[in-house]
Amino acid sequence: FLACACFFTDNVFVGRYGIHVRYRDPRQLRRDHGRALQERGCRSEEQFQAVVREIEAEVQRRKQLIHQSVERRAIISKGYKPKHPEVYTLQDSFLAPEFLGIVRYCTSPGAHLQGLLGYLESFSDKRIYRLPVFTEEFCQTFVDELENFEQSDLPKGRPNTMNNYGVLLNELGMDEGFLTPLREQYLQPITALLYPELGGACLDSHKAFVVKYSLHEDLDLSSHYDNAEVTLNVSLGKDFTEGNLYFGDFRQDPSPVPKYIEVGHVRAQGLFHPGGQIHGALPVASGERWNLILWMRSSAIRNQLCPMCNSKPRLVEAEGFGDGFTGALEEEAPETVNVCALW
Repeated sequence: FLACACFFTDNVFVGRYGIHVRYRDPRQLRRDHGRALQERGCRSEEQFQAVVREIEAEVQRRKQLIHQSVERRAIISKGYKPKHPEVYTLQDSFLAPEFLGIVRYCTSPGAHLQGLLGYLESFSDKRIYRLPVFTEEFCQTFVDELENFEQSDLPKGRPNTMNNYGVLLNELGMDEGFLTPLREQYLQPITALLYPELGGACLDSHKAFVVKYSLHEDLDLSSHYDNAEVTLNVSLGKDFTEGNLYFGDFRQDPSPVPKYIEVGHVRAQGLFHPGGQIHGALPVASGERWNLILWMRSSAIRNQLCPMCNSKPRLVEAEGFGDGFTGALEEEAPETVNVCALW
């Protein structure tokens, strides 16, 4: 798997002004995002140059991410002793009986979308769906394992620049035994019916991480969309109030702020939504909230058009699943076939 070169310069979050930008050089930044920055308080040349420095530092950080992640995973694999080693291998006992029933329906002859929707809770017309995923017992054990890792002195990669508390699950060694089987055997039969045009039948890679929100750490998450065709967001607990998710339109610029719908969290239950759906998280009012985020990607879809830069992908080498692209690195890559259309 490969990545698109836009990963380094697109969807950069400028925290002090709460805006995501695409960056090529200062002139392009001023042309494309100058007005939005001014509306958020960036009015002097000194403030603008501070934004440029912040973005360029983030671009350099991203260029080092792949190698740093490989190094961290090797250190963690050698030095970390899991508290609950059983959670690293997916078992049916971790999954809610209702979820297993949904999977059985989706893999049965004649399964169809309308029949599946009878098992799910739907929200508005935005194709956001809630369903049970894990048992509460598994959620408690899983969070306990994550907290045990957090308390270790081993290196930790964070999910992104907006989530400073959380765990990249591939670095913890959870891809092979847990996340890949979950995506391939259990989630893909569901997404094939829910999101066929987004590659739901052929989601062949993923990025998975856990985010943590609390009053004295990350409190909320600003509007954004995911580098994914389909996202699953599962509430793991612990005890918290507020912190609802909000959803806007598909890849709509969040400025001016469009109308949103709010969706609350239910522990052990997950929300499916298109990765391109604008969304964010409102502040938690008390307690601590942990969520498992699974970005699922279809190379057959994104090989045609990168969802982040909305252009033909400019491919660069990557480790593991990369950003979910496949193909040749040459400028003139051979034409790819949308295997989803053959499903």
